[in-house]
Amino acid sequence: MKLTEEKKSILSTILCLIFMILGFIFEKNGLTFYPIIFILAIFFGGFKQTKDGLIETLENKHLNVDLLMALAAVGACIIGNWFEGAMLTFIFCLSGALEEYTTNKSKNEIASLMNMQPETALLLNEQGKTIETAVNELQIGDLILVPKGASVPIDGTLSAGVSTIDEAAITGESVPVEKTKNDPLFGGTINLGDAITMIVTTNSENTLFSKIIRLVDEAQNTPSKTASFIEKLENRYVKIVLIAIPLMILIPYLLFSWSWNESFYRGMVLLVVASPCALVASATPATLAAISNGARNGVLFKGGVYLENLASLKAIAFDKTGTLTHGAPVVTDAVFLTNKQKAINSLVAMEMHSTHPLAQAIINRFNNETTVSYNQIDVKNIIGFGMETIIDTSIWRVGKKSFNDQIKLNKDIQNKTEQLQNNGKTVIYLFENQELVAYFGLLDIPKQEAKSVIHYFKENGILTTMITGDHDKTAETIAIELEIDQVYANCLPEDKTLLIKEQKEKYGINAMVGDGINDAPALANAAIGVAMGEGTDIAMDVADMVLMQNDLEKLQMSHQLSKKLKRIVTQNIVFSSGIILLLVLSNFFQIINLPLGVIGHEGSTILVILNGLRMLKTIPLEKPSKIKYPSQTAKLV
Repeated sequence: MKLTEEKKSILSTILCLIFMILGFIFEKNGLTFYPIIFILAIFFGGFKQTKDGLIETLENKHLNVDLLMALAAVGACIIGNWFEGAMLTFIFCLSGALEEYTTNKSKNEIASLMNMQPETALLLNEQGKTIETAVNELQIGDLILVPKGASVPIDGTLSAGVSTIDEAAITGESVPVEKTKNDPLFGGTINLGDAITMIVTTNSENTLFSKIIRLVDEAQNTPSKTASFIEKLENRYVKIVLIAIPLMILIPYLLFSWSWNESFYRGMVLLVVASPCALVASATPATLAAISNGARNGVLFKGGVYLENLASLKAIAFDKTGTLTHGAPVVTDAVFLTNKQKAINSLVAMEMHSTHPLAQAIINRFNNETTVSYNQIDVKNIIGFGMETIIDTSIWRVGKKSFNDQIKLNKDIQNKTEQLQNNGKTVIYLFENQELVAYFGLLDIPKQEAKSVIHYFKENGILTTMITGDHDKTAETIAIELEIDQVYANCLPEDKTLLIKEQKEKYGINAMVGDGINDAPALANAAIGVAMGEGTDIAMDVADMVLMQNDLEKLQMSHQLSKKLKRIVTQNIVFSSGIILLLVLSNFFQIINLPLGVIGHEGSTILVILNGLRMLKTIPLEKPSKIKYPSQTAKLV
């Protein structure tokens, strides 16, 4: 059985510990060959790190802490401190194994995702029989059977059956989703209901699931700015330490009358305590854990740098439709002037013949209130006006007011409909013959969580902006309801891009949140582009992070995650730097010995790694305080 790197590290640590204990026992019992046992402990515990350090030094011309630790262990043995050399190697090996464990634990999100991705599918042939087929051999248009409890093998649409699908792997949402005919299905999700059949709509390498795996993998291999800075610092720092060691040995020996043994011993202690192991481990394990936390909750970061930058966010801009709002209109106002039931029956009968979003909104609102179904009516679509039909000798029309220009609205109705329009709502009218029988106000309303998320960002001193292609009245209505700072209406894609560039220049770290093709240029130009997972492919491709479920609270969670990451990395850097300084000074004043130096140095490394692991914990959403904002905070620009 082939051992993983983590298991190799654990085995090396155990062997090092065993031989260290045996060497200690043999030394105490006066056995002369005890140094050989300590050498075995150092060999088993330090072989991997020393090899990696030498390879990196020779191939990449990059000095690292592994080389310093190897030199420190050899130096301890030279001056006869065999046990200290073995103990140094053991604790260094232990911290390496712990870091390997941390990295693997952080990357388990990819492993668990990949394990959920099916390798085979049940292909239905023309005779209706199933053939087990490799997923990568499936073609667009193939018909597949998905049994109860099985994973959906590839992206497609449901063609027959009704089921409940667990989409937690895709969206991070634990509540299963009901699926009916023509609903989208995603590879890697679980069919909790009865067996269903589906039609393949994409190739295996282009499924949403495959994209998620690639994004998380790329993110975990893309270091943050802090991690990159520390990596560059490590090379220079190690060079400084290697220069300082001879000086530490010679200067006290020549100037302070220290003995040669004491000077050399202090040089070896300095080699241990000045090594930046804890500093090197300050950022990367915590960042990996944070990226994994985000992936588990349906948020994908394309690199640690974007997660890190989110904590420094100064301005955030939102697209309106599909981002702050649901993306589809709903009936917000319904006024019936005559027989309500008769009007509803006729209205729904006409709208059933249309696929227009306004018609769908009417059906969603009134379909359950109908008492009569007119299935045989002939409905005419009058382009630019609305629809017309004849029911029981009456001519029914639904659409714009201009559909029946000869009807003059009384002043009260005219004022009310104008007020609806001033509130950004679309008004449609229902006529029977030459009489207005009802009118309706429709609006694409904000998502339930949008207002609290906007408040959260405002409370954190972040400028909030809405940029939309919609007209002024609708944009301003939504912005006022959400109490957003600024709103830009009637924007073309190039206008959005220009505004984002201006904000980036003014505020530095800014973000754009959108879901459409028209948002892609703005997403690409923002310091942090955030795409809604149910949006277009191009928006997700150019964005720096993706909210797999169209839930703005995940954006708030990501900001909190970034702030926590910044706190933990800062804690780690300050703590590790402080410990190094303390140990170096203690060594110069001859306060600590080599064993205490080893424990202080490697113990701080272990604490830093464990502190970074806190990023794996789920972060509860902060609730914005109940601040009374002015009723019209939105500034239409």
